[in-house]
Amino acid sequence: MPPTAPSFLALQTRDPEASARFYEEQLGMRRAPQSPPGAVVFPTATIPFAVRLPDEGVDLAQGTPGLGIALWLRVEGVDELHARLTGAGVEVSPPFETPFGRAIVARDPAGYRLTLHEG
Repeated sequence: MPPTAPSFLALQTRDPEASARFYEEQLGMRRAPQSPPGAVVFPTATIPFAVRLPDEGVDLAQGTPGLGIALWLRVEGVDELHARLTGAGVEVSPPFETPFGRAIVARDPAGYRLTLHEG
């Protein structure tokens, strides 16, 4: 039987705590009451999202984090978020229009590119 939907999404990072602070402080996400060791889980409306330590044998120093993966997160108030991220010194694109709504692209502390879009 084929998969029916994504059930969990995690970004591997050398410093899950620094990444978690970014998602909390800059994007307003809230931690789950419990997370497995080496990870910080954020419950979202569709599937859980986490930042976590890399799997054994994964060397994150080799190349760009998330190369080849497009990660889109739905948000409200792209323009306000853009202003907040810019003010915090986060690398972020100017707002632009997409078929899925107004969007920006930001880079998290681990180097992952995130498309944050309304819609």
